[in-house]
Amino acid sequence: MQATAYTFDRDTRAGSVLLDDGTPLDFDAAAFEAGGLRLLRPGQRVRIEVAGEGGERRITLITLQTL
Repeated sequence: MQATAYTFDRDTRAGSVLLDDGTPLDFDAAAFEAGGLRLLRPGQRVRIEVAGEGGERRITLITLQTL
């Protein structure tokens, strides 16, 4: 699934993305580190993997979207 980086805190390595329908979804440091990223800037296109449904949905992996 693709999304756009919305927020990122360098200290906690957590943040949020906006799904293409505008829905915000948070990610934690574990999801960020699973993707091997060092930094994320708001506005960057990302690829995410999610687990769960509805209110239990969470990001398990976040990486940069590449062509």
